[in-house]
Amino acid sequence: MNALWIRINTLLNDEKAQDMVEYSLLAGFIAVAAGATLPGISNSISQIFSKMASLTTSAAAK
Repeated sequence: MNALWIRINTLLNDEKAQDMVEYSLLAGFIAVAAGATLPGISNSISQIFSKMASLTTSAAAK
């Protein structure tokens, strides 16, 4: 039982995935800023976000 609590505590304090979320948010912000300043690439950015949204939705459905 003690090992279970140690494992749960370790998982709760784990911050490894936090970096990935921060980098993803930063990449999204840069993409939106680039799309706003360079209208020629906004279509490409929109397609990338649409594809990522559909991949995420299909992965969540599994």
